[in-house]
Formats: sequence, C-alpha cells, structure tokens
Amino acid sequence: MKATTVNLLNSIVLIIAGLYGYLGVAAADGHHSPTALIPAAFGLLFIILGLFWAKAPKVISHTVVVLTLVLFIMCLIRFLKVEGWDAKKYIFLACVLSNGIALILFIKSFVDVRRNKAA
Repeated sequence: MKATTVNLLNSIVLIIAGLYGYLGVAAADGHHSPTALIPAAFGLLFIILGLFWAKAPKVISHTVVVLTLVLFIMCLIRFLKVEGWDAKKYIFLACVLSNGIALILFIKSFVDVRRNKAA
C-alpha cells in the first residue's frame, strides 16, 4: 500500500473519531469537549499535507510520520488513563490502532524505498 493511501485512510479514521468524540460523546455535565476535535484537526492536517506529497515527498512524508507518532503517543496515553470501556475509550482505541498501523506502514515504505535505491 502506498504511503499516500495510508495517510488518507488514517486521516479519515481520525476525522470520524474526532467528530464522533465531539458530537456523539458528551461530558458528565452535558457539554461537548473541544479537545475531542484534536484527532479531527490532525486528520484534516494530514489530508492537506497529502495534497503536497508529490511536490516534496521527503519533507512531507517525514513531517506526517513525526506528527503521526506524536498523535499516537497522545492517544495511547489518554487510552491508558480512561477507566472503563465506554465510547471514549473506544474512540482512543480507534485512534491508537489507526496511527500505529499507519506508522508501521510508513516505516515499511521508507525501508522499501531505501532497499530499491540500494539495489
């Protein structure tokens, strides 16, 4: 799978998770937390960066990988802090899995490019 496709799929998962977390899961006081939109903002940013991927593939791909790693760590920490398996924990699980798989596939694509360059 191409890195641009992985980026797009990860972006879609993040946007859906962020919007569901904001619109579908209310806090204890009934209000919606704007921090639930952080994954959606990252997803939107990844889509925007994906539009420029062909123009500067090294810069954009490395930027996306670093941001994906940052979001993976953020979501993993929040996932581990949430007690009980409720909607919030499942949202963080979706973000952790999506970012983790994306990171693995990004690294695999970097390795493949390096091998093809050396051959």
